[in-house]
Amino acid sequence: MKFDNVSAKSLPIYVIEENARTLSCEGCRSGKALDFDFTMAFQPLVDLDTSEVFSYEALVRGNNNESAGSVISQVNATNIYKFDQTCRVKAIALAAEKGLTAGLNINFLPGAVYRPDICIRTTLVAAENYGFPVKNITFELVETDHVSDLNHLRNVVNHYQDIGFSTAIDDFGSGYANLDWLAELSPDKIKIDMALIRGINYLPKKQLIVSTIKTMAEQMDIVVMAEGVETKEERDYLYELGVTRQQGYFFGKPAFESFEPVNPDCLR
Repeated sequence: MKFDNVSAKSLPIYVIEENARTLSCEGCRSGKALDFDFTMAFQPLVDLDTSEVFSYEALVRGNNNESAGSVISQVNATNIYKFDQTCRVKAIALAAEKGLTAGLNINFLPGAVYRPDICIRTTLVAAENYGFPVKNITFELVETDHVSDLNHLRNVVNHYQDIGFSTAIDDFGSGYANLDWLAELSPDKIKIDMALIRGINYLPKKQLIVSTIKTMAEQMDIVVMAEGVETKEERDYLYELGVTRQQGYFFGKPAFESFEPVNPDCLR
């Protein structure tokens, strides 16, 4: 999910604070917080060491299962804060309603977080109201326009971790989510971008890059995951490399408003 040059920072701080005060979980859940509505699909993340699904990533969809792009095209600097908050509430509400006991990965947009203490309130209220454990939520930092204020981003990540959320850098190794983020931030996890995963079983340069990323991350106590795994050969190569946490169409496509199990044959 990529947003170019869309940021709540273009809004005055009093507008952000007013949004935080007036935004309710029910408003987000029903779609009334925005002038358009949407829902979520959920894709499994697996741990091949334990042969289980350890989490599901929430991905935006239209109410009739339209693509993420059809929803994201309606997001702009004026509504990005409410969109980001609504994504969180909808994901938590659906997870709680379906009785999800695994983890829940939710994308968050750096441009939508002006002050982490304000912007996290709706999420905490939703987790409490719907009875979903904060410790089961991982916030994935998704790529937007280049983040110039890494100090602000570090404060956001640190604040979320202090509360009890897990954090991850999505699409690592592609675009802006690169080595400088790994150096400046302290995420709990990284997800290696699918561009580096595709064909890794027969492309030596990708093998070297992913192996190096894994070594660096482990030395910083960061869990490494691979996204975009589409073939058994990719799965097996990554497993032998020690990247046992994986996500991709090989295990399951995003399922509309549901948490589908993974075929046991895909889990070795």
